Amino acid sequence: MSVVNHVFLEVISLDLTSLIGETTEYDKKQMLEEKRPKSWCKSISAFANGIGGVLIFGVTDDNEIVGLRNAEHDAEVISEQIKTRLDPIPNFRLNFHMTEEGKKLILLTVYSGDETPYYYVDGGEKIAFHRVGNESVPADRAKQKELVLKGSGSSYDSLKSKYKFENMAFTKLKSAYKQRTGNDFEEADYESFGIVDEDGNLTNAGALLADESPIRHSRVFCTRWNGLDKAPGIVDAVDDKEFSGGLINLLQDTTDFITNNSKKAWKKVADGRVEMPDYPERAVLEAIVNALIHRNYLEVGSEVHVDMFDDRIEIYSPGGMFDGTRVQERDLMNVPSRRRNPVIADIFNRLKYMDRRGSGFKKILGDYRKQPRYSEKMEPEFSSDYDAFFLVLKNLNYDVKGKSECESDSEATRKLPENYPETTRKTTRKTSEKILEAIKQNGNISKRELAEMVGITVDGVKYHIQKLKAQGVIERIGADRGGFWKVKDEK
Repeated sequence: MSVVNHVFLEVISLDLTSLIGETTEYDKKQMLEEKRPKSWCKSISAFANGIGGVLIFGVTDDNEIVGLRNAEHDAEVISEQIKTRLDPIPNFRLNFHMTEEGKKLILLTVYSGDETPYYYVDGGEKIAFHRVGNESVPADRAKQKELVLKGSGSSYDSLKSKYKFENMAFTKLKSAYKQRTGNDFEEADYESFGIVDEDGNLTNAGALLADESPIRHSRVFCTRWNGLDKAPGIVDAVDDKEFSGGLINLLQDTTDFITNNSKKAWKKVADGRVEMPDYPERAVLEAIVNALIHRNYLEVGSEVHVDMFDDRIEIYSPGGMFDGTRVQERDLMNVPSRRRNPVIADIFNRLKYMDRRGSGFKKILGDYRKQPRYSEKMEPEFSSDYDAFFLVLKNLNYDVKGKSECESDSEATRKLPENYPETTRKTTRKTSEKILEAIKQNGNISKRELAEMVGITVDGVKYHIQKLKAQGVIERIGADRGGFWKVKDEK
């Protein structure tokens, strides 16, 4: 059953007060504003451009059921305005619902469309909307490009690039294919893999996989920070690397960076020893693979970031969930595979770095749960917004009791100054508290201003804000531009 149908059946089986909340799947309107069609047509555009949704007329923002005075007339206006104001016209369904109190509602179900973008049209103006949390906001340039590609049945990685195939080398790809499959990479594989199209033109996937990838923003920034946060101390960073090149290079270089900045503890047992790595190897591989193949390469000027701290690894990837949902609101063990870059995903599948079932989340969680030192507090954390995806992997050996029972195979012993003061190691919680306090003082503060104030990157601010939102501490009122932050526990 689709998300839309599931929500729709929940709504009509009704207990509206407890079931309806503004999420990416449904929206509420107290009444039909005939003279302001944009106020509700933008939700129709956003639902059609996303995973669909239900627009409910006759319910206030506070979930009070007020009903409609003339639901039949309103339904006719809604139907006519959709046909006039939406281009192309999305698939939709209108239903009435009568509450036990005799109040009549309209339930407008809008189905996810294949002809994206679905525009709201007003005179000569055409605007495509999409869902960001509980709001319908205009699509930015990158999002519009993504919607156009979706509507044309194409993907960024399948398109012809502006680079010449004959100027590229693929030695890393060939070597990895031989090593991981035992087969030689044949000339015909360039087309079957999607590296070149049927006319022999280099695709964007091919450009991303070339040894010296010409796509500048396909990079990974890796930093091993000194302590628990990015706050300045005597030694800010122990190791810092910027990796560029093809995706195979990026995968290998990034995993090597994490390995070289991690330790592997082990404990003697009767018949040998049990290894206890800081981070499970398979979980790290899956995390980096997901960050590289699912990122939004239409977002120019933003790269994958890997930040290692004493107690965790934070991985940031441009672009949220491809279906528009937020991963923190999903059942991680049952997330269907929807791939933004299907050509790259297929190639990584052929290289046996991933499988076609899209079970990366399961593998990360599963690899953690089978570790000797796993506990619920060590569970990896996933969060996303429409333009960002974050993953936090916990260090299984951080601050554990009984350290004397374990030896350590250190592949990169981090040497700190003897006089390094522990008090300079600021925690993530303190950074979040600083951001929260700044928002309390000024709800209109920008992410860039927060970054400068707290002393971290804008990506770091996005991470902390996402956590505060997921914890229900703050919420965004209005769009990114023109809106403001509200602290929920304030009266």
